[in-house]
Order: sequence, then C-alpha cells, then structure tokens
Amino acid sequence: MTNLKVVEGLDALTRSLAQRTPEQLAALLTRHAEPLARRPAPTELRGLAGALWSYETLHHVVLHLDHPRLQVLAATARISQERAARDASVPAAPVPGADYQSLMAHRLSFPQLASEPVSREDIHAALGTAVPGAARTAAETALDALCADGLAVLAGDGSVVVPPRIPQLLAAHDLGPFAPHAPAPVPDGAAPHDGRPGTSAVPAPRTSPSDESQAAAAHLVTTVERLLASLATEPATLRKSGGLTVREVKRLAKAAGATEPHTRLLLDLALAAGLIALTRSPSGITALPTHTYDDWLARPPGARLAPVLAAWYALWDIPTHTPFGETPTALVRGHDRHAPALRNALLAALADVPPDAGSTSPPLPLPDSPEDEHALARLRHLLRTADWYRPLAVTEQPMAEERAVHTLHEAACLGLTAHGTLTPLGRALLADPTRLDEPLRDLLPPPVERAHLQADLTAVVPGRPAPELAGLLGTVADRESEGHAATWRFTPGSVRRALDSGHTADTLRDALAAASATGTLPQPLGYLIQDIARTHGRMRVVPAACCVRSDDGALIAELAAHHALRELKLRTLAPTVLVSARPPAATLDALRAAGYAPALESDTGAATVERLPSHRTAAPGPTRDPHAALALAQRLLGQRPETPENATGGAG
Repeated sequence: MTNLKVVEGLDALTRSLAQRTPEQLAALLTRHAEPLARRPAPTELRGLAGALWSYETLHHVVLHLDHPRLQVLAATARISQERAARDASVPAAPVPGADYQSLMAHRLSFPQLASEPVSREDIHAALGTAVPGAARTAAETALDALCADGLAVLAGDGSVVVPPRIPQLLAAHDLGPFAPHAPAPVPDGAAPHDGRPGTSAVPAPRTSPSDESQAAAAHLVTTVERLLASLATEPATLRKSGGLTVREVKRLAKAAGATEPHTRLLLDLALAAGLIALTRSPSGITALPTHTYDDWLARPPGARLAPVLAAWYALWDIPTHTPFGETPTALVRGHDRHAPALRNALLAALADVPPDAGSTSPPLPLPDSPEDEHALARLRHLLRTADWYRPLAVTEQPMAEERAVHTLHEAACLGLTAHGTLTPLGRALLADPTRLDEPLRDLLPPPVERAHLQADLTAVVPGRPAPELAGLLGTVADRESEGHAATWRFTPGSVRRALDSGHTADTLRDALAAASATGTLPQPLGYLIQDIARTHGRMRVVPAACCVRSDDGALIAELAAHHALRELKLRTLAPTVLVSARPPAATLDALRAAGYAPALESDTGAATVERLPSHRTAAPGPTRDPHAALALAQRLLGQRPETPENATGGAG
C-alpha cells in the first residue's frame, strides 16, 4: 500500500523548491552535488525532491551536519515517527508461525516511514529549548538551515516535515543533550608553558601561523612541480592490482625531494585535481600528466595551489593513513566518505584555538608512553570539539585518533595549520574551497624574474624563480639548494648540456645577461662558456631515422637525386648506403609513391613482414561546467536557461 503521508511530504518539498529563485535552487544543487551526481539528473522538481529524500542522498548528507542541525532533525523525525506509529491503522501483529502473506501485510504498512508534520513548539520541547535564549536561537537557526538544504520543509500551517528515512539513519546514534555551542577546543587555562615542574613545556612559537603557512605553501608548490616533472619524463606504471609499486613511490619521492607518505599524498591530490591521469598502454596502466598540467605550469604560484588544496578538502581518503596490515600505496581511488567531514570538523575546531594556546600534533605513530599523555589529552579534547561540528564522522568512526592525527599532519604539510591552530589559508579553505585564488595570491609573493650571477660560478635567486628563469637556469646549471633563496651552480657538464639542447655560446651569453640582475655576466662564467663552446661539436653524430641500402650503386645515386624524394632528405654515406630523415614506414611510403619497390629489412638483415600499426589514444576526461547547476535550476523551474546567445538577444 502507498503511504500517503510520505507522498504529502514530497509534495510539500516540491512546492518549497518551486518557490525558490534559480540562484537559490542552484546553490542547493551545488551543496548536494556529491550525492546527487551518483543519480540520474532530475528532469522535474518532483524528481529532485525524491532524490533529496532518498536513503542514499540522506546517508551522505547527514555526515556533514553539525550538532544543532542533527539534533533538530533527529528530534523532529522521532516525534513524527511516534505519531505515525500511533495513528496508523496497522494490521495486527502476526502470530508465531503465520504465513508469508500475513507477515508481508504487517511489514508493508510502513508506519515507521510515515512523515507526520511536527510543530515548532513540540520540537523545542523535545530539545529543551522552549524558553527564549541562546539555545532556542541556535535551534531556530539550525531549523532554517535544514529547510534551506531541503532536509526539512514547512507545511502550510508552519509545522515541520522531515524525510521519513531519518529515524533509520540515526536510530543507532546517541547524540546526547542539545548543545547550542561547540565546546572549547583546548582545556581551560591551557598555555604554552605554565612554569610548573612536571608539566609539558611547549615553547612559545617564534613565527606566526602566516609565516609558517607561507613557507609550507612555497615548499609545496616546488614539490608538486618536481613530482609532476618526474612523471612527465618517466610515467609511472601501476600494479595489476592497482596502485603504485613501492619502487615507483621511492623513485618519485626522491625526484620530488619529499618523504614517501608526503609523495603519496601529493600523487592522490594531483590525480583528484586532474593534473595527472591513469592511461592504459600496452605495458599496463600508467600515470602521467594531463594537458591541464601544461596550463597549471603557466599559472602563478598561488593559482597552482588552489586546485590541489580544493582536491584535499573533498578527497574520499586519508592518503597518509594506512590501516594495520595494509600496504601503503598511491593512485587508488578512495572510498572513505567520512574523510571530507572529518577534515571539516578538525579545521572548524582548530579555527577557535588561539595561537598561544595551540601545540603541535602528536607524533606518528601515536605515542603510548606516560610522558606523551599530555599531547594525547589535548588531542582527545580537540576531537570532542570536532564531534560537535560533525557528530557522525569523528569519534564514531574506527581508528578515530589515528585518522585525526594523520589528517592534522596533512593539513600542516599543506600550510593550513601551524602552532596548533588554523593559518589564514586554512580559514579561507574552511570558508569556501572554491575561492582560494586571492588568499594564495597574498600568501605567495610574485616570482622573481632575475638572478644574481656571481663570480664563484653560482646563480642565486632570492625567492621563488619565475618559470622562464627556472627553465633557463635548469638548462645551463645544476641546482644546489632551495628555500628562501635558490642556488644553481655552473659546471662544464651543465654548460655542455645547454649547448647540446640547441644553444650556442652567443645565445647562451645573451640569455644569461638578460636574466642577470646586473645585466652582465661575471668574467669566470664568460670564460667557462667560451671554453666549453670551443670544443663542443668537434665530432658529430649524424641523426638518421632509417637507412636505405642497395647493391646497385647507380640506383642509390638515382634515389639521392630524385626530385620527388626531397622530403626524405636523403644523404649519401657510402656508394651503397643512404640516410633518410624519415622513419622506416614514411620512407617506404615515399619510395613506393615514386614508383620503386623497396622491401623492409630487420636489424639482422632478414626480410620483415609488414603489419599495419595499431593507433591508440586516451579519451579526454569530463570537464565540469561551473554554470551547470544554474542551468539545471532554470530548467527545473521551467525557465529558459540563459546562454550567451539569448543573453545578448533580449528577452524571448
């Protein structure tokens, strides 16, 4: 039988959605983009209402509710269920040994899925917020937020209707009494060092969270750049069972100058940000940069970090955390849907920690000695605060302390936390992960365009070098150090490398002079370039894509002079040997088009049977349209989606 109360609840939600503006409905779609993306796109408002109140969507959404919203939702659902069970005409409970039809008739009455309206006063009475004050205001604010998110809807008489599946989702959770405000994230009276013997002394920080964040962000940009450059040079092959091998992780960690856990973290973030992709090849599945990586390299340093940090905030995994018994790996799609809510809860809890009361995160692995009990106590106090922000995603999950500490260490590596509190960058990420360009632009100074070339054959860049400067110095010198000032050293081998790449002595001197802070080159550097250029190229290696040979010398001479074969750039090395600049397949095609009948020969001299090559290409990944939510909202509301064509053409 159909539960009419459920239908009435969906009708009320549909009417509520229809009263919103396209911008309000688009904001709702954006907030619930993650669970709604796993369902077919709705074609009408009733379909959207059903998707919002489906068990799968609600199962995801409740993880991201804070304590007041979850309490209001649970209390309303509990009252609604009790009234539905009391008022519904339920068949009598089947006796032991009843037949299948009797059992199903009782089960399908669905009294537990009814959606009875509940008055606001009944909700406040259940929460203990009937008296005006801070608690009642917090409950009203939570109810308004639930209505804005489509998790509750107001009926015509002002009563509240919530999804009928909520009791099933929350029945096993003890939410405790209603708490209008989050508890303090640090114990009362906590201080860096109170001077008493036997207490854990935490020295006052010498740097500010902003300074720490700036240093971490600058190092992060460099590390990600090196990691992706290493993948571009030598793509990494994944195991058949998925994930990178330990050898590949070690190789990439060495190239990036990072630890292996940090490398695994950055690989997963680069994959989530679309900077690398997994591509199937004849040798297996390989990871290599995408075309987005080329655009990423052209951005300023701050703009490079924005997609990486946004990917971390939404990642369904804690890459540096490996449960006991599992092998750590990277580039495996995560399935930990509690991870984003855990991050949000920890960052929100740290936002209220003053810099002078914070401390560093406990070390990994978690200590078990008595002298470290102070750090663990502070961690547990922080987790109690984080529980208020996301009650279902923090301590209710297995290995809560380990997962939290790994998350805190990741946040510190990304420049989001320092000295036990949030940095300005962490606060910006918590406020809106899609609006990080401006805080990152203020955090990272513009790149340095000029280098100080010194007489000891070094080049010093006081800051982060611009991509063009880093590319030039990386071609002609060897990098020695990095940090607040990066240093390169010119050596005979590095100068020879630049000449091998196509530079001449003159172009190299001109390029370095243009990149010099003084506009000139030190005399020792000029002498080094001149000496290496004098001996460079005294012997030559002739490039050849393939050779054409024949015992008929006259035929070889005819081919070398043939007008139709000029594109092959044939050169005579011996009376019976020609060198072609084109690969064997192209050379064969050109010779046959000119009327000759060549045969393909292997490197052993045996005739080779030709087969048609097999061409493969990687399918491009889907791109997310930033205006898709608004366009869908306009269609659902029966409005014409605004496009550039009709936006400039007036009203239709």
